[in-house]
Amino acid sequence: MDALGMVAPTGLIQDMSTALSAAKTGNEAGVALLSKALDTQDAMGASMVRMMEQSVNPGVGGNFDMSV
Repeated sequence: MDALGMVAPTGLIQDMSTALSAAKTGNEAGVALLSKALDTQDAMGASMVRMMEQSVNPGVGGNFDMSV
């Protein structure tokens, strides 16, 4: 019994516990998905920077003259 002399229904408490557990699992999955998306965007950004750096002087290293 609580302070008002009422008894909380056991089923309601179990339903709330299940709902909170499902919400927690959903939140964890969302965070994991966003973390993976952030890692992917970071890798793509690094690739873009490398491509831009190489495009500044596209002829450098393109020819190799060698005499024997």
